[in-house]
Amino acid sequence: MTLPHRHPLAAALVSALALAAAAPSHAADDATHDPAQAKRLGAVQVTATTGKGYRAESSQVDTFGSFGNAPLHDTPASVTVITRDQLDDRQPRTLSELARADAAVGDNYAPVGYYQNLAIRGFVLDLATAYRLNDMTINGEQLTPLEDKQRVEILKGLGGLEAGIVAPGGLVNYVSKRPADVRTATLGTDSHGSRYAAVDIGGWLSPSFGVRVNAAHEDMHSYVRHTPGRRSFLSLAADWKISERATLELDSNYQTSGQRSVSGYQLLGGTTIPARPSNTRLLGYEPWQQPVGIHSSNTTVRFAYRFSEQWRAQLSAGHSHTVIDDNVAFAYGCFYAPQCATGEYPGHFFAPNGDYDIYDFRSPDDTRQNDEVRAVLKGGFDTGSLSHEVSLGASAFRRTLDQRPYVYDYVGTGNIDQVDPPYFAPSPNQPGPSARTFSSWQRALFALDRVHFGTQWQLLAGARFVRLDERAYDDTGLVLERHTRLSKTLPQAAVLWQPSAPLTVYASYSENLSLGGEAPYWTSNGGTILAPVHSRQVEAGVKYEWSDALSLQGALYRIRQPYQYAQPDGSPAGFSFVQRGQQAHTGLELNAAGRLNDRLRLTASVNLIQARVTDTGTPVYEGHQLINVPRLRSAVYLDYRLPVATDLSLLGGWRYASANPATPDGRTHVPAYNVFDAGLRYTTDWSGHAMTWHLSVDNLFNRFYWRDTGSTGGDSYLYPGAPRLARLSVTVGF
Repeated sequence: MTLPHRHPLAAALVSALALAAAAPSHAADDATHDPAQAKRLGAVQVTATTGKGYRAESSQVDTFGSFGNAPLHDTPASVTVITRDQLDDRQPRTLSELARADAAVGDNYAPVGYYQNLAIRGFVLDLATAYRLNDMTINGEQLTPLEDKQRVEILKGLGGLEAGIVAPGGLVNYVSKRPADVRTATLGTDSHGSRYAAVDIGGWLSPSFGVRVNAAHEDMHSYVRHTPGRRSFLSLAADWKISERATLELDSNYQTSGQRSVSGYQLLGGTTIPARPSNTRLLGYEPWQQPVGIHSSNTTVRFAYRFSEQWRAQLSAGHSHTVIDDNVAFAYGCFYAPQCATGEYPGHFFAPNGDYDIYDFRSPDDTRQNDEVRAVLKGGFDTGSLSHEVSLGASAFRRTLDQRPYVYDYVGTGNIDQVDPPYFAPSPNQPGPSARTFSSWQRALFALDRVHFGTQWQLLAGARFVRLDERAYDDTGLVLERHTRLSKTLPQAAVLWQPSAPLTVYASYSENLSLGGEAPYWTSNGGTILAPVHSRQVEAGVKYEWSDALSLQGALYRIRQPYQYAQPDGSPAGFSFVQRGQQAHTGLELNAAGRLNDRLRLTASVNLIQARVTDTGTPVYEGHQLINVPRLRSAVYLDYRLPVATDLSLLGGWRYASANPATPDGRTHVPAYNVFDAGLRYTTDWSGHAMTWHLSVDNLFNRFYWRDTGSTGGDSYLYPGAPRLARLSVTVGF
């Protein structure tokens, strides 16, 4: 494996991690390792997570998820926590903007005005199971609001023990704010004239019962022409301390939004990057195009009971409901364009001269629902000189999809150089009646044992047994097209070595199962669902607490799974969708988060990755980096409080991505890019009320760049990054 090695941030973080591993501990008890240090895991509360600005000490994923009851420092996995302070300073509104926080995370089909998806370590996340609220599964097909979130946790790598059947990239977990004595109002705008208002109100109505309400409304003036939007949001969190032993937590939110969806570019003739792209142009614009309406609600309930100091249980339930009214004048392919109608060029890309087809696509009442229940028992006991921390649990997860037969009709052809394409009349056809087209059950049993060997060694061993029963129907809901039934045991193991309190070194192995991909319609077996895919991951990492305010971590990983792709062949379609060969992602991650001194806070990350395939039967696809997986990404964010004006802080950011592959043969790449962000934070007092101003400027130098070469449904798209965008907000306590 050959990876880039001269990136300055990579060199700096490598040096820091190497120094951390070799340096003596700063802790007072370094000379003699405190045996109680190894026992501190059991004291972590089920819902407690503390953070110091840009640094978090624990997460829900490791506290009652896949890794037992442990802080992040003792978790044998790479977990990034985006704290509330980071959310406030950077003011992200979308999942794509949120993903900038970690270099191992990138966009994968993330249009403006539509729900978005991510890729972690080069693997696209599963919209059905990879997104979670308070560690309960929610629909990924929604615009998840951030006003009521205390933090966002990103588990990078396999999540089989945590989530069952899920894609191997990882998980994103949104954590709700808890009741607290808070009353704030926020007003904001941006350089395009958007209007934003939010309130955060909470308190303890009695010593045992507290609530918190968040509400927001936003009128969006997008940087893309013809795509204004609006969003309204409301949430409620409640905590009830039933007794000294029992607690109940409730979280519920509802959001409605509407905005025209923006079509992505495609390669010209399947090989060429568009020469004169625009990040403000709405391809395929037709005046009759309606906004995409997304209405979503999510609820989680968690009941915790402590039997003793050692043993406790938690019962959790989650419900996620999303209704999408999908409307778009969709720019796609060139089947009807003169250059492609003869078959000389592939119809599922734009034409070589920039022509593209426009389709009237309407799919109203697209309803997705996730329901999940889970019970977990946690405790500890000793067997001789060994100490055990065990987790035993069971879960059931159901997902359904109700759809109407959609309209997807060609209406005309435009060109990428047109500011607006000609007017074409919409299709006269109408969608059909709604029907249940998909139903899936996952039932699982899982167990984990964390064994302490003396004061320096720990062994984690666990497994999840999952049973899947899944049915897919045609658009009438009457004809069963697929019935998948399977059972699988997914093991996970890790060993940790802690020679001193600040330092943890680990190695881990895990397995994962995800559903097979669906063949694109333009292949010979279009619509076919392939067999489930078995993934394996090995990871070795080091975590070092440089101080009580700064954490460093690094990880080497390798993930392997069968390769699924459209294989060129002699069929009439020219391609068949197959599973053949092996796909391997091998990478190095470096992360730093926290406070360097009293004035400077930072987060920094680097991801170097080699993602290639072997033994595919298509030699021209081998030996190249996979599509939408840049070899190198980095992200740095700084917060510096001025010594001459202590109420004023300078904020800065730098994002880098190397050239990103856009074709499987490695011949076409979008260029590398550097993007710089800047901002200010000013805290003051107004008539006895705390006031904080935030100014953030993304893409300070207005650099054009391609942020995404990903795919959906087997089709590849190119999405430009946003131009310069400034956001200004003020938050006042009352």
